[in-house]
Amino acid sequence: MRTFISIKFPPKILMEIKEIQDKLPEFLGKKTEIQNLHLTLKFLGEISFENVEKIKSKLSKINLSKFEAEISNLGFFGKSREKSIIWLGVTNCENIQEEIDKSLEELYEKERRFMGHLTIARLKKIASKKKFIEDLKKIKIPKLFFVVDKFYLMESNLKKNGPEYRVIEEYNLK
Repeated sequence: MRTFISIKFPPKILMEIKEIQDKLPEFLGKKTEIQNLHLTLKFLGEISFENVEKIKSKLSKINLSKFEAEISNLGFFGKSREKSIIWLGVTNCENIQEEIDKSLEELYEKERRFMGHLTIARLKKIASKKKFIEDLKKIKIPKLFFVVDKFYLMESNLKKNGPEYRVIEEYNLK
């Protein structure tokens, strides 16, 4: 199964993100569905059922307190006018990501560079990259704070209409 570790966002934050998505300049592509919005802390890829059990066990030993994270900026990944993403930066999740890396170091390499970001749209094509980025910069992003009190081991099933996510295990923070 295809898996990753993530945090989810409270309903109020999801509504704020939806408002930001609604302000995006015109593009050919797809906005991330509200129910699929998440911050990936670690992508694990295809794993066996046996490894799922090992991962669940290792993650259950993480002993962290809940914390406040922030969504604070809007960005763009992509070198061309095609196949780019629009994202929101999520800060203060570095510690939990490092703890996840430590707990899984026997099974997976550590992340070389973690940059907390939430993909809010995938672009297939835009008319002018320069104009698109200028228009993105005009969107005002309110500082959005939220408490992270859980993280999740998730399964991703790629379907014709887009990915479907399923919680494999939920982990509570103190």
